[in-house]
Amino acid sequence: MPVNVDEVMQLFYHLSQEKGMKAAVKHSGRGALLAGATAFVGGLVGGPPGIAVGGAVGGFLGAWMSTGQFKPVPQILLELPPAEQQKLYDEAVAVLGHLDWTDLAQLIALVMGNASLQQKLTGVLINYLSKELRAEIQYGE
Repeated sequence: MPVNVDEVMQLFYHLSQEKGMKAAVKHSGRGALLAGATAFVGGLVGGPPGIAVGGAVGGFLGAWMSTGQFKPVPQILLELPPAEQQKLYDEAVAVLGHLDWTDLAQLIALVMGNASLQQKLTGVLINYLSKELRAEIQYGE
């Protein structure tokens, strides 16, 4: 049966929910910008010592910002724009191409009943989240 994007997203939603996956998207660009901006402001206000103090404070705040907050992966999947869903779909089709099913419930049952398929699809999802969203993955509640 042809695979559609919505079914693949629902499958990933179910799989990530079952595994208790969470992800923290890192904001390293914003953290670096904040560190640079506070060093600049510190330099304007306090001269050379202000640069050091501003850089230290900005570096600390930047590091804190870049750690990110963990969100459930199913929530992240629901918030993905269509173009990003298509990227994830394209990677999943290579794994799901040989399966034959009639509806989403049967597809989920086929995947959840096969440890190898679960592992491959989890790998696709982790790879996508790590590379495309630069997220850190965590398992369990």
